[in-house]
Amino acid sequence: MYHNPVLLKKSVDDLVTNPDGIYVDVTFGGGGHSREILKRLSEKGKLYSFDQDLDALKNTIEDTRFTLINQNFRFLENSLMAYGVNQVDGILADLGVSSHQFDAAERGFSTRSNAPLDMRMNVMQHLDAKKIVNEYEEEQLAHILYYYGELRESRKLAREIVHHRKLKPIETTEDLKKLFSYIPQFKQNKFFAQVFQAIRIEVNQELEVLKEMLLQSYNILKPSGRLVVISYHSLEDRLVKRFLKNGMFEGEPARDIYGNYPKAFNLLQSKAIIPDDAEIAENSRARSAKMRVGIKN
Repeated sequence: MYHNPVLLKKSVDDLVTNPDGIYVDVTFGGGGHSREILKRLSEKGKLYSFDQDLDALKNTIEDTRFTLINQNFRFLENSLMAYGVNQVDGILADLGVSSHQFDAAERGFSTRSNAPLDMRMNVMQHLDAKKIVNEYEEEQLAHILYYYGELRESRKLAREIVHHRKLKPIETTEDLKKLFSYIPQFKQNKFFAQVFQAIRIEVNQELEVLKEMLLQSYNILKPSGRLVVISYHSLEDRLVKRFLKNGMFEGEPARDIYGNYPKAFNLLQSKAIIPDDAEIAENSRARSAKMRVGIKN
């Protein structure tokens, strides 16, 4: 089973403003958002959805208005151009890992199951979690644990990994967890979630891919087109928030003599949109969700 989409109605309400328009769902997954978008489109409307996970192809939708593209959304612009699409009315991204990927134990995403260290969203790619844990230099490991897992003790953790892999290769999720069995039990859930998040982000290059998609989204959105992004951790949300503010991920744009800078997007709401208590009670994934909506200038 794929997860129930978070903020389903709200995200599509804010996305679809032209029933005859062209829309893109860059994270197809189980197809929940895509099906809701299609409900809002006329016979003239068109939806292109992306997913690099082969499992997602099983959920394709039989609808002449729908096209599923088996690609990472970092190839958004070129993939759409291959279909003759240069501009679109709206783009939706529901980031993160699906419940299906977590629940498929053999994929190695979950801290709850013992499985090979994998964590690839695209099972055809070469880099996996096992290669990172066993082959990355200590400094590289410390970097990803600090920046992607937000773990302050990253250098110590990296040393532990390097020490243990010299004795025996670290091949499974349980092997990795055993290295840190000294972590107090009441801290373990959060700690292992951070470790697995850091490695998963590196495996899939999630932040770089997100940056590439955001930059391309600006290129292909029509004026007044909408970009709707749902994120689940602060690393993603900071990138999205900053990009919607000034079209950049770091630094400051050039300002005019009055101190103003050209805005890439206008925000539909100044603060992130979050699920209400009722949705959070029904869907634990909603607990950390934040949605931001930009309208292209």
